[in-house]
Amino acid sequence: MKPKKKSKPPFDLAEFLTKGNGGRTTGEYHTDDPIFVQGDAANAVFYIKKGEVKLTVLSKQGKEAVVAILMHGDFFGEGCLAGQPLRMASAIAMSECSVTKVEKAEVLRLLHEEPSFSELFTAHLLSRNIKIEEDLVDQLFNSSEKRLARVLLLLANFGKEGVPQTVIPKISQETLAGIVGTTRSRVSFFMNRFRKLGFIHYNGGLQIHSSLLNIVLHD
Repeated sequence: MKPKKKSKPPFDLAEFLTKGNGGRTTGEYHTDDPIFVQGDAANAVFYIKKGEVKLTVLSKQGKEAVVAILMHGDFFGEGCLAGQPLRMASAIAMSECSVTKVEKAEVLRLLHEEPSFSELFTAHLLSRNIKIEEDLVDQLFNSSEKRLARVLLLLANFGKEGVPQTVIPKISQETLAGIVGTTRSRVSFFMNRFRKLGFIHYNGGLQIHSSLLNIVLHD
């Protein structure tokens, strides 16, 4: 009787990221530190172990827009896997961050050899695609006030798995304006309105209440 072939243990992402070799390194970043800059060579994928990262795009006219806010557990920089030679955006730390860089060749190896990683990474891409579609609909059909409320709720993890965090990462009104697509003065106006209505308040940080959903759901 032939001995049973030992089954391969499931892929452990946390363990993989802890190992500092084999085409991967972990870097520590302070607030406003660049992780990569628009125009840099695209040769690796990144994973956020701790902290928050924003992706920004700078136009030829010098106008900057925030295109995404990423948090713990998010991948970014995956455009290199589709043949993107240069970074189309800059990745900037929004807080104290721990980010693992995985070389392109190593990611491709994992996608071919580790089904569990492939499933995890595919789920990430699908989730990112859904988020992009939701953002586009938001920009096309919702007011600046609704867009700001939605951004704040997303930062607080409302609507995601797990318990929402009431205190959101420190974020400037300039950054919020860049995400929403409006001016800083309009963001300030809406934030003051949200505070007066009791939807948010400041107490050692910006705290978000679920009642802010009223702004998003109100027609």
